[in-house]
Amino acid sequence: MTDQRTRRRVEAGGRRRPSTHLPGDGHMWFMVLGDLFIFGCYFVAYMVFRAKAPAEFLADQQHLNITLGVVNTIVLITSSWLIVESVHAARAGNRGGAIGLVRGVMFCGVLFAVIKVYEWAAEIQAGYTNSSTFFSFYYVLTGVHLFHVALGLIILGVVIRDLRNPRRARVSMVEQGATYWHMVDLLWVVIFALLYVMR
Repeated sequence: MTDQRTRRRVEAGGRRRPSTHLPGDGHMWFMVLGDLFIFGCYFVAYMVFRAKAPAEFLADQQHLNITLGVVNTIVLITSSWLIVESVHAARAGNRGGAIGLVRGVMFCGVLFAVIKVYEWAAEIQAGYTNSSTFFSFYYVLTGVHLFHVALGLIILGVVIRDLRNPRRARVSMVEQGATYWHMVDLLWVVIFALLYVMR
């Protein structure tokens, strides 16, 4: 039976069709979809409150540092590209390359967190606390997102630990880390659009 399958592959040009599958596993996707639902509720609530007081929201929005927001967006988009490349490296059996790329993703995550904390400190020092509805949403959305960034860094640390051990190295683990990190990036893009860009 095995010989017949091999013969068929050879007759078809010796090429195997790449198998398609959903990266990661069901537990990770359950977690990701649950987080997207929760953030989606926050986003809807933000839009409802903004519709009730557009002038107040717009006035407070002017105090955000859009330059830092753009920089953080570029940082996370770069990290998304790196995590994709790390999955490709892991699938190709290049564990060393995958580890280096995941470290690059972690560096981007730490840089994002440092910039965000600096931005928070500057806004609080200027007196923009959660006393207004806009800044209440701002600190909750960016704070919960930063928590997810921190959790993502822990997950990526586990990915590196597994990649270092040939017995534990699994492509699926790298894919799970990538799935979670893409969610973190996607959420930030929506947060950036709602809080910094939308007028």
